[in-house]
Amino acid sequence: MARAAVQALAGSAYLALLLALDHFASYPEQLLLGAVTWIVFGAALSRVPVQRRAQALGVVAFATLGEVTGSLVWGVYTYRLHNLPLFVPPAHGLVYLTGFSLALALERHVRALVIAAAAVASTWGLLGLTLLPRRDVAGAIGVPLLLLFLWRGRNRAIYAGVFLVVASLELYGTALGTWHWARALPGLGIPDGNPPSGVASGYVWFDVMALLVAPTIYGPLRSLSERNRHVYTASEGAP
Repeated sequence: MARAAVQALAGSAYLALLLALDHFASYPEQLLLGAVTWIVFGAALSRVPVQRRAQALGVVAFATLGEVTGSLVWGVYTYRLHNLPLFVPPAHGLVYLTGFSLALALERHVRALVIAAAAVASTWGLLGLTLLPRRDVAGAIGVPLLLLFLWRGRNRAIYAGVFLVVASLELYGTALGTWHWARALPGLGIPDGNPPSGVASGYVWFDVMALLVAPTIYGPLRSLSERNRHVYTASEGAP
Protein backbone atom coordinates (compact mmCIF):
# COMPACT_ATOMS: atom_id res chain seq x y z
CA MET A 1 0.00 0.00 0.00
CA ALA A 2 2.83 2.40 0.84
CA ARG A 3 4.49 1.71 -2.51
CA ALA A 4 1.20 2.31 -4.33
CA ALA A 5 0.74 5.61 -2.48
CA VAL A 6 4.22 6.75 -3.50
CA GLN A 7 3.50 5.79 -7.13
CA ALA A 8 0.21 7.71 -7.06
CA LEU A 9 1.93 10.80 -5.67
CA ALA A 10 4.80 10.53 -8.15
CA GLY A 11 2.41 10.14 -11.10
CA SER A 12 0.31 13.10 -9.99
CA ALA A 13 3.39 15.25 -9.43
CA TYR A 14 4.83 14.45 -12.86
CA LEU A 15 1.54 15.17 -14.65
CA ALA A 16 1.12 18.47 -12.81
CA LEU A 17 4.71 19.49 -13.65
CA LEU A 18 4.19 18.46 -17.28
CA LEU A 19 1.15 20.71 -17.68
CA ALA A 20 2.91 23.58 -15.92
CA LEU A 21 5.92 23.33 -18.25
CA ASP A 22 3.74 23.05 -21.34
CA HIS A 23 2.07 26.35 -20.40
CA PHE A 24 5.32 28.14 -21.34
CA ALA A 25 6.62 25.75 -24.03
CA SER A 26 7.17 26.54 -27.69
CA TYR A 27 6.36 23.86 -30.24
CA PRO A 28 9.92 22.38 -30.26
CA GLU A 29 9.95 22.43 -26.47
CA GLN A 30 6.56 20.72 -26.46
CA LEU A 31 8.02 17.97 -28.66
CA LEU A 32 10.78 17.53 -26.09
CA LEU A 33 8.18 17.26 -23.32
CA GLY A 34 6.47 14.60 -25.41
CA ALA A 35 9.66 12.59 -25.82
CA VAL A 36 10.40 12.79 -22.10
CA THR A 37 6.84 11.72 -21.25
CA TRP A 38 7.10 8.67 -23.52
CA ILE A 39 10.32 7.73 -21.69
CA VAL A 40 8.67 8.23 -18.30
CA PHE A 41 5.69 6.15 -19.41
CA GLY A 42 8.00 3.39 -20.62
CA ALA A 43 9.85 3.43 -17.30
CA ALA A 44 6.54 3.26 -15.42
CA LEU A 45 5.42 0.30 -17.54
CA SER A 46 8.63 -1.58 -16.75
CA ARG A 47 7.78 -1.46 -13.04
CA VAL A 48 4.28 -2.94 -13.21
CA PRO A 49 2.98 -6.47 -13.95
CA VAL A 50 2.53 -7.46 -17.59
CA GLN A 51 -1.26 -7.49 -17.28
CA ARG A 52 -1.31 -3.88 -16.09
CA ARG A 53 1.03 -2.93 -18.94
CA ALA A 54 -1.50 -4.36 -21.37
CA GLN A 55 -4.28 -2.34 -19.72
CA ALA A 56 -2.25 0.90 -19.83
CA LEU A 57 -1.36 0.38 -23.50
CA GLY A 58 -5.04 -0.24 -24.24
CA VAL A 59 -5.92 3.03 -22.52
CA VAL A 60 -3.34 4.87 -24.63
CA ALA A 61 -4.79 3.40 -27.83
CA PHE A 62 -8.44 4.19 -27.06
CA ALA A 63 -7.65 7.58 -25.52
CA THR A 64 -5.61 8.64 -28.56
CA LEU A 65 -8.51 7.71 -30.82
CA GLY A 66 -10.78 9.76 -28.57
CA GLU A 67 -8.38 12.72 -28.62
CA VAL A 68 -8.17 12.76 -32.41
CA THR A 69 -11.96 12.54 -32.69
CA GLY A 70 -12.86 14.95 -29.90
CA SER A 71 -10.19 17.60 -30.45
CA LEU A 72 -8.89 17.52 -34.01
CA VAL A 73 -12.05 16.36 -35.81
CA TRP A 74 -15.02 17.50 -33.73
CA GLY A 75 -13.42 20.47 -31.97
CA VAL A 76 -15.06 19.87 -28.58
CA TYR A 77 -11.85 21.08 -26.96
CA THR A 78 -8.67 22.69 -28.26
CA TYR A 79 -5.08 22.52 -27.04
CA ARG A 80 -3.02 25.67 -26.59
CA LEU A 81 -1.10 25.29 -29.88
CA HIS A 82 -4.14 23.92 -31.75
CA ASN A 83 -2.51 20.52 -32.16
CA LEU A 84 -2.45 17.18 -30.37
CA PRO A 85 0.66 17.45 -28.18
CA LEU A 86 3.05 14.52 -28.38
CA PHE A 87 2.86 14.08 -24.60
CA VAL A 88 -0.90 13.50 -24.55
CA PRO A 89 -1.02 9.76 -25.51
CA PRO A 90 1.57 8.60 -22.93
CA ALA A 91 0.07 10.98 -20.37
CA HIS A 92 -3.20 9.07 -20.67
CA GLY A 93 -1.30 5.92 -19.78
CA LEU A 94 0.26 7.67 -16.78
CA VAL A 95 -3.18 8.88 -15.68
CA TYR A 96 -4.42 5.29 -15.73
CA LEU A 97 -1.41 3.99 -13.80
CA THR A 98 -1.75 6.83 -11.28
CA GLY A 99 -5.46 6.17 -10.76
CA PHE A 100 -4.75 2.44 -10.43
CA SER A 101 -2.07 3.15 -7.82
CA LEU A 102 -4.48 5.40 -5.92
CA ALA A 103 -7.04 2.59 -5.88
CA LEU A 104 -4.39 0.15 -4.60
CA ALA A 105 -3.25 2.59 -1.92
CA LEU A 106 -6.84 2.88 -0.68
CA GLU A 107 -7.83 -0.77 -1.19
CA ARG A 108 -8.95 -1.00 2.44
CA HIS A 109 -11.23 1.97 1.86
CA VAL A 110 -12.75 1.13 -1.53
CA ARG A 111 -16.28 2.01 -0.44
CA ALA A 112 -15.17 5.45 0.79
CA LEU A 113 -13.18 6.05 -2.42
CA VAL A 114 -16.14 5.17 -4.64
CA ILE A 115 -18.57 7.25 -2.55
CA ALA A 116 -16.19 10.23 -2.66
CA ALA A 117 -15.87 9.99 -6.46
CA ALA A 118 -19.65 9.68 -6.89
CA ALA A 119 -20.28 12.62 -4.55
CA VAL A 120 -17.77 14.86 -6.35
CA ALA A 121 -19.18 13.98 -9.77
CA SER A 122 -22.80 14.47 -8.70
CA THR A 123 -22.11 17.78 -6.96
CA TRP A 124 -20.06 19.07 -9.89
CA GLY A 125 -22.79 18.11 -12.36
CA LEU A 126 -25.46 19.82 -10.25
CA LEU A 127 -23.38 22.99 -9.87
CA GLY A 128 -22.83 23.05 -13.63
CA LEU A 129 -26.58 23.22 -14.13
CA THR A 130 -27.19 25.84 -11.44
CA LEU A 131 -24.37 27.99 -10.02
CA LEU A 132 -21.24 27.77 -12.19
CA PRO A 133 -20.58 30.70 -14.57
CA ARG A 134 -20.82 28.44 -17.64
CA ARG A 135 -23.91 26.28 -17.97
CA ASP A 136 -22.75 22.70 -18.29
CA VAL A 137 -25.50 20.54 -19.78
CA ALA A 138 -23.14 18.31 -21.77
CA GLY A 139 -21.09 17.53 -18.69
CA ALA A 140 -24.19 16.72 -16.65
CA ILE A 141 -25.25 14.21 -19.31
CA GLY A 142 -22.02 12.30 -18.75
CA VAL A 143 -22.35 12.13 -14.96
CA PRO A 144 -25.03 9.37 -14.85
CA LEU A 145 -22.80 7.16 -17.03
CA LEU A 146 -19.93 7.64 -14.61
CA LEU A 147 -22.20 6.87 -11.66
CA LEU A 148 -23.33 3.68 -13.41
CA PHE A 149 -19.71 2.58 -13.80
CA LEU A 150 -19.06 3.34 -10.13
CA TRP A 151 -22.16 1.45 -9.02
CA ARG A 152 -22.13 -1.61 -11.26
CA GLY A 153 -18.57 -1.84 -12.59
CA ARG A 154 -16.38 -4.76 -11.53
CA ASN A 155 -13.39 -2.37 -11.42
CA ARG A 156 -15.14 0.50 -9.70
CA ALA A 157 -12.18 1.25 -7.40
CA ILE A 158 -10.02 1.84 -10.49
CA TYR A 159 -12.74 3.98 -12.09
CA ALA A 160 -13.04 6.05 -8.91
CA GLY A 161 -9.27 6.54 -8.66
CA VAL A 162 -8.98 7.52 -12.32
CA PHE A 163 -11.94 9.91 -12.00
CA LEU A 164 -10.34 11.77 -9.08
CA VAL A 165 -7.01 12.07 -10.94
CA VAL A 166 -8.73 13.19 -14.15
CA ALA A 167 -10.97 15.70 -12.39
CA SER A 168 -7.96 17.31 -10.71
CA LEU A 169 -5.98 17.46 -13.95
CA GLU A 170 -8.91 18.85 -15.93
CA LEU A 171 -9.43 21.69 -13.46
CA TYR A 172 -5.68 22.35 -13.32
CA GLY A 173 -5.09 22.08 -17.08
CA THR A 174 -7.95 24.36 -18.07
CA ALA A 175 -6.93 26.88 -15.41
CA LEU A 176 -3.43 26.98 -16.93
CA GLY A 177 -4.85 27.28 -20.43
CA THR A 178 -3.20 24.05 -21.63
CA TRP A 179 -6.53 23.29 -23.31
CA HIS A 180 -10.01 24.78 -23.28
CA TRP A 181 -13.45 23.39 -23.96
CA ALA A 182 -15.89 24.89 -26.47
CA ARG A 183 -18.82 26.73 -24.92
CA ALA A 184 -21.17 24.34 -26.72
CA LEU A 185 -20.77 21.00 -28.48
CA PRO A 186 -20.07 21.82 -32.16
CA GLY A 187 -22.99 20.93 -34.37
CA LEU A 188 -25.27 20.19 -31.42
CA GLY A 189 -25.33 23.47 -29.54
CA ILE A 190 -25.47 21.77 -26.13
CA PRO A 191 -23.84 24.04 -23.50
CA ASP A 192 -20.55 22.68 -22.19
CA GLY A 193 -18.40 23.53 -19.19
CA ASN A 194 -14.70 24.31 -19.09
CA PRO A 195 -14.07 21.58 -18.08
CA PRO A 196 -17.37 19.69 -18.26
CA SER A 197 -18.36 17.84 -15.10
CA GLY A 198 -18.89 14.53 -16.89
CA VAL A 199 -15.62 14.55 -18.82
CA ALA A 200 -14.21 11.84 -16.59
CA SER A 201 -16.90 9.44 -17.81
CA GLY A 202 -15.08 9.49 -21.16
CA TYR A 203 -11.80 8.59 -19.48
CA VAL A 204 -13.52 5.80 -17.55
CA TRP A 205 -14.92 4.54 -20.85
CA PHE A 206 -11.34 4.33 -22.15
CA ASP A 207 -10.52 2.25 -19.07
CA VAL A 208 -13.52 -0.02 -19.60
CA MET A 209 -12.53 -0.70 -23.20
CA ALA A 210 -8.88 -1.19 -22.28
CA LEU A 211 -9.77 -3.71 -19.58
CA LEU A 212 -11.86 -5.61 -22.15
CA VAL A 213 -9.09 -5.82 -24.75
CA ALA A 214 -6.22 -6.24 -22.27
CA PRO A 215 -6.32 -10.07 -22.48
CA THR A 216 -5.66 -9.80 -26.23
CA ILE A 217 -2.60 -7.64 -25.60
CA TYR A 218 -1.54 -9.56 -22.50
CA GLY A 219 -0.60 -12.76 -24.35
CA PRO A 220 1.97 -11.24 -26.74
CA LEU A 221 3.38 -9.00 -23.99
CA ARG A 222 3.81 -11.93 -21.63
CA SER A 223 5.53 -14.00 -24.34
CA LEU A 224 7.86 -11.09 -25.13
CA SER A 225 8.61 -10.56 -21.45
CA GLU A 226 9.39 -14.24 -20.91
CA ARG A 227 11.56 -14.34 -24.04
CA ASN A 228 13.54 -11.31 -22.87
CA ARG A 229 13.94 -12.85 -19.43
CA HIS A 230 15.20 -16.06 -20.97
CA VAL A 231 17.71 -14.20 -23.14
CA TYR A 232 18.88 -12.15 -20.15
CA THR A 233 19.27 -15.27 -17.99
CA ALA A 234 21.19 -17.07 -20.74
CA SER A 235 23.54 -14.12 -21.23
CA GLU A 236 24.15 -13.88 -17.48
CA GLY A 237 25.10 -17.53 -17.40
CA ALA A 238 27.39 -17.34 -20.43
CA PRO A 239 31.14 -17.49 -19.75
